[in-house]
Amino acid sequence: MTVNPIISEKPFDFFWFIPTHGDGSYLGSEQQQRPPEFGYFKEIAQAVDRLGFPGVLLPTGQSCEDSWITATGLAAHTERLKYLVALRPGVVSPVFAARQTAALDRLSNGRLLLNVVVGGNPTELAGDGVFLPHDERYAQADEFLKIWRALVSGEQVNFDGKYYRVENGRLDLLPVQERPPLYFGGSSDAGQDLAAEQVDMYLTWGEPPALVAEKIASARRKAALKGRKLRFGIRLHFIVRETEEEAWAAADRLISRITDAQIENAQARFLKEMDSVGQRRMAELHGGRRDRLLVGPNLWAGVGLVRGGAGTALVGTPDQVADRIREYQDIGIDTVIGSGYPHLEEAYRVAELLFPKFGIGSRRIKPREDIANEFSVGFHGAERLQASS
Repeated sequence: MTVNPIISEKPFDFFWFIPTHGDGSYLGSEQQQRPPEFGYFKEIAQAVDRLGFPGVLLPTGQSCEDSWITATGLAAHTERLKYLVALRPGVVSPVFAARQTAALDRLSNGRLLLNVVVGGNPTELAGDGVFLPHDERYAQADEFLKIWRALVSGEQVNFDGKYYRVENGRLDLLPVQERPPLYFGGSSDAGQDLAAEQVDMYLTWGEPPALVAEKIASARRKAALKGRKLRFGIRLHFIVRETEEEAWAAADRLISRITDAQIENAQARFLKEMDSVGQRRMAELHGGRRDRLLVGPNLWAGVGLVRGGAGTALVGTPDQVADRIREYQDIGIDTVIGSGYPHLEEAYRVAELLFPKFGIGSRRIKPREDIANEFSVGFHGAERLQASS
C-alpha cells in the first residue's frame, strides 16, 4: 500500500539564494571553495528556475558582486525566476534607483522584486559615503521610498525633505508591474516603523518561532496603526537529508574547519563593529559557543559562528524540516528565502526531498513507469522482445 505524504494546505513561496560573494563546502576554509563567477551564478539560477523555486535573493555589500548587474545578466538566461535585488537608500539617489527599477523590470518582463537594505555596518557604510547614525538611516530611507514609490507609479515628484530635494522628477519609461513589491528586514523599532509605513513584505532571520512570533506581532501592530497590512517572510539555511544522522553529519562537516580564532574574530566584528539589532539577536542565540548551536528543535546556529546576517539552518529529515516550516507558517510566515552549502547541490536536495511535503511542483520530466533503466523498474523492453519472438 502506498502512503501519500501529508501536504501543507497553506501555500507559500520558497525562494533560493545566489551566492554572489562565493560558495563552498566548508565554512571558514578555502578548500573546495567556489569563486563568485557569473557562470556559476547562472548554473544555480537555471537550476532553481527548472526545479520550481519562484525567485532568488541576491545579497548586497562590499564583498558581493552588484545585485542589479548580476540580476540583469541572469534574467536573460531564465524564464520564470524572479529576482530580489537590493534597493540601497543613502547609497544611490531615489530618482536613479527608480530608473534602474523601471529598466530591470521591463528587461525581465515584470520579474523584479526589491529588497530595501538600509545597512547595519557603519564601517562598511562609511566606505560607501554614508555616515548617518542608526535611526537616522531609517528616516532617510523613509524619504527615499516616498520619492521612489511616486516615481515608479508614474507621478511627477516635487519633494523637499531633510535628506532629499527633487524638482519635477519623473520617469518617462515605467515598470511592467504597477509597482515592484518591496521586501525589508529590520529588527529595531526604527526598522519596524519603516516597514509599517512603506513595505509589502517584512523579513526576519531564522530565530526560534517564539521570538519570530513576537517580532511579527509587533510589526503587525505598527502596520495596523497606519491602516496597512504586512506579509511576512523568513531567511534560513537548509540541511535536508534522508536520515537525521546524515543531516547532522553534514552540519558538523560544514563547520569542521572553522578555527576558534575565526569564531572569536567574527563575533567581535558582529557585536562591536555593527549596529544592527538583527545581527545582535543572531549572535546572542549562541554566544559564539560551539556547545550552544542547537537553539530550537532542528534549528541550528552553526552558520552564524562566522557568517553575518542569516546564521541559522533547519537541519533534519524532510518530515522534520517540513514540521518546523509549518510552525513558522502558523505564526504568519508565507515566504521562505533559503540557502545551503554548496548552493547548487542543496537546491536540488531541497527541491527533491522537501518540496513534495508542500506540494510544490517541479518542471522536470519524470521517467515513464513502463521504461526500464537505472532510475526505474519497467518491462517495456522485455515485453517488446517477447512480442517479437
